Amino acid sequence: MEALRTENLSKAFGRVVALKKASVRLEQGEVLGLLGDNGAGKSTLMKILTGFHRPDSGRILLRGQEVHLRSVSHARALGIEPVYQDLALINELNVYRNMFLQREIRSWGPLGILNDSLMRSKAKEHLTAMRVNIPSLDVQISKLSGGQRQAIAVARSVFSDAKILLLDEPTAAMGVKESAIILDLIRRLKDKGEVSIIVVAHNYAQIFDVCDRINLLQNGEISFNSRTSDTSIEELTRLVVDEYRAARERVTNT
Repeated sequence: MEALRTENLSKAFGRVVALKKASVRLEQGEVLGLLGDNGAGKSTLMKILTGFHRPDSGRILLRGQEVHLRSVSHARALGIEPVYQDLALINELNVYRNMFLQREIRSWGPLGILNDSLMRSKAKEHLTAMRVNIPSLDVQISKLSGGQRQAIAVARSVFSDAKILLLDEPTAAMGVKESAIILDLIRRLKDKGEVSIIVVAHNYAQIFDVCDRINLLQNGEISFNSRTSDTSIEELTRLVVDEYRAARERVTNT
């Protein structure tokens, strides 16, 4: 079953064409790696899928039904959750408060006091189920490692009943140990099969480690679509090098 499909998405900003007929398919429970050079259109595609941008043309289908994403909140209401590099966590708040950010549980209705004990117990239950290891639920986010912070951001999205996760460079600027925390979390989510994931990344080795399928976005179009088991890092590298050489030749001949 398809969780998400885009058909011929196009988007231009003035004379700059960011996407042109980009078609992407994401199966239920699948992890799709989205690769591409800077300026290839990855960010524009992600912002369209989160409701931040509207496409100039093309269609988005969610579980087989066409949708018109009006806003970020609308996309989230439909189960599409982005996790960006900046994480949207509040450094001064502790872990369980961040887990319930903007959907806090209060005693005696929406105007009551925060029910910290209930939020704490639910956050502990969820993080334990996802095997996210942190020193304490009471520690400030700023005191955690990059890998731990990213894991909490992902866990929060899943906790909010996300059906599709869009992970933007989830291991950027992380060392091997911290990256392993996130890659292990992605594998566990894949094993459960309840969430479909698109991972935007530059690290080919990590993509091959956790993704079922790979798309390469070049000049605003999906130029390559293959199961991970049917391709190789060498093939992807060759495609990117060919693109670079073609671009250099165009510049030289201008």
